[in-house]
Amino acid sequence: MTLTVLTMDSKSIINKINQHKTQPNLRFKLKEKVEAFTDKLFYTLFDIDTPVEENLALLEVQFDELVDLGCWELDKPCKKVWENYVVKLPEILEKLNLDAQAFVNCDPASSSIEEVYMAYPGFYAIAIYRLAHELYTEGFPLVPRLMTEYAHRQTGVDINPGAQIGNSFFIDHGTGVVIGEAAIIMDDVRIYQGVTLGGLYVAKNLRKTKRHPTIESNVTIYANATILGGKTVIGANSVIGGNAFITSSVPPNSTVYHTSEIKIKTAPNAS
Repeated sequence: MTLTVLTMDSKSIINKINQHKTQPNLRFKLKEKVEAFTDKLFYTLFDIDTPVEENLALLEVQFDELVDLGCWELDKPCKKVWENYVVKLPEILEKLNLDAQAFVNCDPASSSIEEVYMAYPGFYAIAIYRLAHELYTEGFPLVPRLMTEYAHRQTGVDINPGAQIGNSFFIDHGTGVVIGEAAIIMDDVRIYQGVTLGGLYVAKNLRKTKRHPTIESNVTIYANATILGGKTVIGANSVIGGNAFITSSVPPNSTVYHTSEIKIKTAPNAS
């Protein structure tokens, strides 16, 4: 083993780096432990060979580690969050089973419900969102944010854990979907790749306002549509076509589509 002798220059560099490491709570092992917790939680709920009782005990231990690393506000009793959270897992699983069935019903390419659970990125992103959302509502914000970012990295689907999403939600293909923190999505909504449910403006003083749209029940939003604004409501039973850009409300039972003029110019016959 070769020992490196520190020169005055290297000591100076180390001191300067240490001076600029100013975040006392920034421990990246929290991120790694959240990912391990997320994987175990997913397996506990879905994998038929994973023992539920044993894994719930292990999950509680893992969660205590997350609390130790990520609960910095001493006046908030983060250790009680697990007790409130674990009782909600059966209801979350029930909702996710409805989501999986929506995938089977909506996608003619699905060959079985098992394929949805194991192979569909949209379903995985929804599953982690639903598991994270309940922690978000319990007031432990960083861990659910890390959970949904873990799913985002794997699937390309970015769902903020603060969004409110109803039953039987379907995301086809998934890549590029963005759903903001204040978005409200009601039951039986179907969206496709590249859809954005975002804010009209990006400003820090809007943090506690409803910045993202409301999507009422039985709406279909096709690929690459963008819907912006907290006051924007897409009425029930509407269809939003691909590439539409919407910043104002749409009445129920509407069809909205983007039109573009396509001209095909053929070269003159050279012969």
